[in-house]
Amino acid sequence: MQTISPPAPVAFLGLGVMGASMAANILKAGFPLTVHNRSRGKAEALEAGGARWAATPAEAARGAACIGLCLPDTPDVEAVLFGPDGLAGGVAPGTVVIDFSTIAAAPAAAFARRLQEERGAYLLDSPVSGGPAGARDGTLTCMVGGDPAAFEAARPFFEAVGKTLTHLGPPGAGQVCKSANQLLVAATMQAVSEALALGRKAGLDPAAMRQALLGGSARSFVLENHAKRINERTFAPGFRAELMRKDTRLSLAAMRDHGVFAPATAMVAQMMEALVNSGRGGLDSSSLGALVAELSGLEA
Repeated sequence: MQTISPPAPVAFLGLGVMGASMAANILKAGFPLTVHNRSRGKAEALEAGGARWAATPAEAARGAACIGLCLPDTPDVEAVLFGPDGLAGGVAPGTVVIDFSTIAAAPAAAFARRLQEERGAYLLDSPVSGGPAGARDGTLTCMVGGDPAAFEAARPFFEAVGKTLTHLGPPGAGQVCKSANQLLVAATMQAVSEALALGRKAGLDPAAMRQALLGGSARSFVLENHAKRINERTFAPGFRAELMRKDTRLSLAAMRDHGVFAPATAMVAQMMEALVNSGRGGLDSSSLGALVAELSGLEA
């Protein structure tokens, strides 16, 4: 397959917190870019920077050598791909479609098979890790499943948004890896929340405690970043709790599908359900620390 690099025309669909930053970096890399989103207002900055607006996914797909998607959940991806005016209606044979969304692995694999059978196009599942900062800085980790030749052809597109690019296997493999990633993040956040609550109940200064822990083997991204938010009680959303609940549901389903003994996954998934049910679904997922504090008899 021919390498997809500028000036090859590309498209990006889904301009939320992550998608808008990723699209901006693709534009910055020199790709002629067409964008689509349910609400056009989120495309204004990209249009001002030179991107072209498309009224439908099908219109965005026409003429594009590579198309990126970043959408909330499995039904959204299916609708954008195969719904009325969906991407499949405009995509050409040989086009590489990259789904950066976090969705269930089995549907991701089924979508890839269907797009190949019906349109001769390649669908790579490439959920990402790194959060809004990684999306903004172009340093995301991309966990990729799908055709290896399509992955190599689209490497310049991937390099515009990510720093760590790993091909993991057939369609759906990227989503399995992302389920593992989200389990690790959520479980660590639960442990950090409990540790900070313990320190507060024992009379320790939470900021000093965090600093001490950062100097040893307990150091982690969650302790470095989320613990600071927990201590400062700043829960404006970066990655919303309701999205982490969705992701831990996917992690739990993946464990069940593959017959893995997973008590930690089950516990963390329950805690994310409790977090959203406490009314914090629109807050950052680190607000789990406030829930644990509250359940521990502390001021949240």
